[in-house]
Amino acid sequence: MDETCQYLTYREEGDGKSFETARAFCAVTESFVQPMRADVCNARYDLDPATDCEFYVEPGAGAGDDADREDDGAE
Repeated sequence: MDETCQYLTYREEGDGKSFETARAFCAVTESFVQPMRADVCNARYDLDPATDCEFYVEPGAGAGDDADREDDGAE
């Protein structure tokens, strides 16, 4: 894939707060992500979102499919 993840956006507000600098937001997890996670999303340091991110969902697949699979092993 070697390109920025399509699920990554940058937001200047969220969770009832506003930020001076836009923060990385993952549309799959519906949460803000840490800068190191955004490195994966941005395909930095030879990382590939499609293979290196446990939350990445192939285009056309339902985001809930992977979330359900993650929940099964967590308990």
